[in-house]
Amino acid sequence: MKLHPLRTYRSDENLPREEQLAWKVAQVAVDSVAVELDVAEMIVNRVIDNAAVAVASIGRAPAVAARGQAEAHPVSTGGAGATVFGVEGRHSPEWAAFANGVAVRELDYHDTFLAADYSHPGDNIPPLLAVAQHAGLDGAALVRGIATGYEIQVDLVKAISLHQHKIDHVAHLGPSAAAGIGTLLGLAPEVIYQAVSQALHTTTATRQSRKGEISTWKAYAPAFAGKMAIEAVDRAMRGQTSPSPIWEGEDGVIAWLLDGPEGRYEVPLPTAGEPKRAILDTYTKEHSAEYQAQAWIDLARDLGSRHPELRDPARVERIVLHTSHHTHYVIGSGANDPQKFDPTASRETLDHSIPYIFAVALQDGAWHHVDSYLPERAGRPDTVELWHKVSTVEDPEWTRRYHSNDLTEKAFGGRVEIDLAGGARIVEEIAVADAHPLGARPFARPQYVQKFRTLASGVLADAEIERFLDVAQRLPSLRADELAGLNVVAAGLATPPKGLF
Repeated sequence: MKLHPLRTYRSDENLPREEQLAWKVAQVAVDSVAVELDVAEMIVNRVIDNAAVAVASIGRAPAVAARGQAEAHPVSTGGAGATVFGVEGRHSPEWAAFANGVAVRELDYHDTFLAADYSHPGDNIPPLLAVAQHAGLDGAALVRGIATGYEIQVDLVKAISLHQHKIDHVAHLGPSAAAGIGTLLGLAPEVIYQAVSQALHTTTATRQSRKGEISTWKAYAPAFAGKMAIEAVDRAMRGQTSPSPIWEGEDGVIAWLLDGPEGRYEVPLPTAGEPKRAILDTYTKEHSAEYQAQAWIDLARDLGSRHPELRDPARVERIVLHTSHHTHYVIGSGANDPQKFDPTASRETLDHSIPYIFAVALQDGAWHHVDSYLPERAGRPDTVELWHKVSTVEDPEWTRRYHSNDLTEKAFGGRVEIDLAGGARIVEEIAVADAHPLGARPFARPQYVQKFRTLASGVLADAEIERFLDVAQRLPSLRADELAGLNVVAAGLATPPKGLF
């Protein structure tokens, strides 16, 4: 890897295009280095993972509405169109990517990468798959594009904090998806450079989408970024230009949205001929909740099983989770969001409330993507009482480990201190989730396949489940005419609500 220095430049400094980050990203995208076998195998895993969580959400209101928008847009004239999860037929690729992106993100249940910022790199897959289907490309091309998408998003997340400035993390997704599409289509660096710049320009937004009473837009935000990336590529292919230098300009992203004119960053990017392996630094979710909650769910389940008295709020004085800055201030009591303690809060809010999640996992000894968020579950009096005894505090050591670039010590858990009525105390800690590559039960192909089967059960016919798994596991060798098989068809889906289209 080579570190690319990044700062703001005055307009009269006239930063050459070849020194701009968007151009460097384009150079990574056009590098035809082969995708290594373990990377290709992990890409297959993540395609299965994305489909699993999309299937589980295709009956939920945001996914149904997004599907309706896609179904209102027939195949555009430039290609064969793209498929939409749950239904037959093809639709315009940008809208198919949008609908599939909403379905993938709705349950907040797919892969993650956390560093200076945070991300769900699997959000790159819906726009890349839609473009590949529309353009008549094969599985090998899709694998190359996905490898680029993951590489660029992970590299940006390692270097540039968006959340520190209350910018939503999808601002790293627009450029990564545009770069991945550039690799997929074999575009020239000039075209990719313009598309990356425009995709960033159109996908910067505030983090209010993940604050307070969290709305359905949480699922739409990454889908919108993927859709914008496709449209940016289309315009760039037509010879249209974009604001530049987009990151470094005097009125650009760094100067006004991030650290300001004095801000300095170093973005790691692969050198020419270096394999794109960033997907191997990422990790998926065993539980449907914010990633920083994964390890806490595992610890709470274990604690509740070994110490059943903890499930009774009358036996507990207080539960304090000592954890990282991000966990404390985003999903913990440090957010100062009363909604995180409200039993009538939305599902989107509850899955960003570690006090709620820890209390329910402690009592139930399990976590379920639907049952754990039901209003009757959230409103159970003994749960509400226990939940309100859970708080978080930032611990500098766990913050340091959260931000560590050493993946062997990088951690997303913390230490729990539980004071019991009568004076007894229980103190335990967990660094990473059980499903993490360094966890107690790391996810591998059998776990991804089982996750798909579990989430698709009752939604898809058994034959459809097995058909999809067969196609997905042959992804690197799929012919272009087989790529449509990376879709599923479900019976009895709700009719989308009527909108403008």
